[in-house]
Amino acid sequence: MNDRTAPFSFRGLGYYIPAIVVAFAVLIAAVLVDGQKRRLEEEYLRSFTTEQLGLLRSRLQGNILGDIKLVQGLVAAFSTEPDMSPERFDTLSGRVFRDAAQLRNLAIAPDFVVSRVYPLKGNERSLGLDYRKNERQRAAAMQVQELDRLIVTGPVDLVQGGRGLIARYPIHTGSNDAFFGIASAVIDLDRLLAGSGFTDDMRIAASISSQPHDGGEAKSVFGSAAAVDADPVVMTIDIGHEVWTMSAAPLNGWHQAPADLGLFRGGLALLAVIIVAPIFWVGYLMKDRHRHIRALQDREERLETVSQRLQLALDASQVGVWEYDTQTDALSWDARMRELYNVPPAQPICSYEDWRSALHPDDLEDAERVFADAVEREKPYITEFRVLRRDGGIRHIRAHGMTYRTASGAKRIVGANWDVTGDIRLHAELLQAKLTAEAQNRALEEARRVMEHNSLHDALTRLPNRRFLDQRLALAGDDGSPLTLLHIDLDRFKDINDTLGHAAGDAVLKQAAGVLRAHVPPEDFIARIGGDEFVLLSRRDPAEADFPALSARLIEAISEPMAIRGHDCRIGASIGIATRNDAEESAEQLLVNADLALYEAKRRGRNRVEAFNDELRLRTVEVKRLGDDILRGLEQREFRPFFQPQFDAETLEIVGVEALARWEHPTRGFIPPDMFLPVAESLNVVAQIDEAILEQALFQTIRWEAQGLDIPRVSVNVSCQRLHDEGLIEKLKAMNIRPGSLTFELLESISFDTADDGLKRAIDQIKALGIDIEIDDFGSGHASIVSLLELSPKRLKIDRRLIQPLLESTAQQSLVHSIIDIGKVRGIETVAEGVETMAHAELLRRLGCQVLQGYAFARPMAGEDFLAFAKRRAWMLAAGLSPAGAR
Repeated sequence: MNDRTAPFSFRGLGYYIPAIVVAFAVLIAAVLVDGQKRRLEEEYLRSFTTEQLGLLRSRLQGNILGDIKLVQGLVAAFSTEPDMSPERFDTLSGRVFRDAAQLRNLAIAPDFVVSRVYPLKGNERSLGLDYRKNERQRAAAMQVQELDRLIVTGPVDLVQGGRGLIARYPIHTGSNDAFFGIASAVIDLDRLLAGSGFTDDMRIAASISSQPHDGGEAKSVFGSAAAVDADPVVMTIDIGHEVWTMSAAPLNGWHQAPADLGLFRGGLALLAVIIVAPIFWVGYLMKDRHRHIRALQDREERLETVSQRLQLALDASQVGVWEYDTQTDALSWDARMRELYNVPPAQPICSYEDWRSALHPDDLEDAERVFADAVEREKPYITEFRVLRRDGGIRHIRAHGMTYRTASGAKRIVGANWDVTGDIRLHAELLQAKLTAEAQNRALEEARRVMEHNSLHDALTRLPNRRFLDQRLALAGDDGSPLTLLHIDLDRFKDINDTLGHAAGDAVLKQAAGVLRAHVPPEDFIARIGGDEFVLLSRRDPAEADFPALSARLIEAISEPMAIRGHDCRIGASIGIATRNDAEESAEQLLVNADLALYEAKRRGRNRVEAFNDELRLRTVEVKRLGDDILRGLEQREFRPFFQPQFDAETLEIVGVEALARWEHPTRGFIPPDMFLPVAESLNVVAQIDEAILEQALFQTIRWEAQGLDIPRVSVNVSCQRLHDEGLIEKLKAMNIRPGSLTFELLESISFDTADDGLKRAIDQIKALGIDIEIDDFGSGHASIVSLLELSPKRLKIDRRLIQPLLESTAQQSLVHSIIDIGKVRGIETVAEGVETMAHAELLRRLGCQVLQGYAFARPMAGEDFLAFAKRRAWMLAAGLSPAGAR
């Protein structure tokens, strides 16, 4: 055991293994003995419970049989005397009830009709009861006759209250023993149970349940206050029609501890301690002896380890160790000290003079004074000094030491020296780097201030920018103080940019900024927020500042001619004013209000001032509400196509239909496109509306064809947004559209003169899919005829504004005739829309127009209505033709 690393020790547990084995054996023996003790106790409890339950069963069974026998005797007497008088019946019944305390009443029912009842008081209503007509008792009564024997049923809930057992006896009379009727005796169940010993002070927990022989539902007869534990003692009583199952268990269950279990276990524990404690004590003594041996070995190893670590630390840190004897002036140096002070390794003895001679002349006096003071006062020696090297270099030395006295009283000082030349140089370099960094930081801070200024100001006009404005608005907050915003937009600025170039535009912006600086009071804040837009922010009282007058002066000053690159340039300005009138109105909302006022000024003709008011607010709210309804309407599929037929000008046969978007609002009814399209365009959902109308229109054409109506083509309006949809072509390909059956109507207002390559490419791809292109509202003057015809459309739809005055204006007729001729030359069909009378139709036919569309023939209608219209062909009658005829 002297080897402290022996694996058998298990960290000290090896000494206690014998004691642990003995303790484990004693524990097993104690557990076995304790288990045997509990089993004996459980066997005793089961024997006691069986005995108690048997006594209860005997009493209960005896009481039931006794009551049945007493009543059976009375029934036998009645069998011999069927004409027994009521007085004799009461006398015999009284004797039976006197001997049987559990009986509640007795009824005799000849031919199943009750004629005798005892006691009569309280049971008068039973007289005349016909069991055959009583739903509750008919089955049991008839069973007595069928089985011709006594039948006991229960427990049953009695009408008089409480529970009871009902014993029914068959009655036979006469020499031939013929069936006479039945007798029913009611035994009070609660009194029966109490008389049999089933009380609250029972020495066991018991329960009784009843179940018919035929396997019906079990009923609870009795249950003690204490619940019956699992695995009870079970006994049964056959009472005739039913079997009573009695279950019993000890009051505290089968697993209750014996009364003397604590004393028994205490004795076992004491015996175990007497056996195991001496063995553990011997193990402890052996462990303590071995611990002392290991402590001595550990100290030797730690001393060796410390010595090795100290030497390694000295070697790694290049520290030299020295000791000075103040009495002999002897100085002991190790090899590292000799190297630091230029002492040859061969020199056997070093002295104080060797140290002194190596010091830098400038540090000599101070170094000697600090050393002498540490020796004299016996305080820690901490200092730094310089040493001259043999090559003339300088070495920085840091010295630490402590004074102590030997056992003889001699004073000595021991310490360490190490070369800190690298640290000194590094410190000097770091100091220089710090100074350099501070200078750079100052330069960076100045650059940051410049960048911050530039980030908050417009590089062109040197005015504050949108970011600076947002900061000012955030500082303005919602404190309810006076706040006014002027949103200024330059008019005709784009024209200067387009004609004279961006350099001229920049010069205009600079001069406009100068005008604003000159006319805006110093306390107001003016910013350029982008393009040709400026915002003035003022906290002055609106009543005193008179912002409309200030706005008029700004417009007048900005409208003055400007000399730009040798040209007199004139611009204007539109201004929207918004003032905070509500304390809860935010500064951000105020900027929105000013923008709305500016929009109103531009809408009314530009170069004017408009102030935000309640009318504008209501209009904005209405547009917002309409926009929300449009988005909801798209989700609820409220946008539906209405179909207006197009007719061949010669035969008046239907050659196509135009699908027109209609919005069926849930509360406002049908809303025409001119009311919702502008808002839809601002929401960028026109393409979604186009897609919904196209899908429904194609679905309707399929339904029409299934019902025998063949429509050659359907025309659907398509917006510029829809044409720019990157997924449009793929969606159209997935629809498998029959070539020539679908036409896209493009508004002339799309401005094909300046159409980008993407728009033209989309139109070419659409035409490649077999979808025709029509130009809608042709002649409204938005695009040149050349640019329109370059698209090679299938048809031109002449604008209704050109059609309506045809009958009164020959000039208009010439214009329409010219458009039709252009179409014929280029192989393009012409469609006249807005044909309101048959006279228009006749004139257009003479002019050569191929297709007619208008109220003269039909208004736009829902899909079902159009199907009925097309089958009825009523327009033929209006034109003076037979429905199946031609012109």
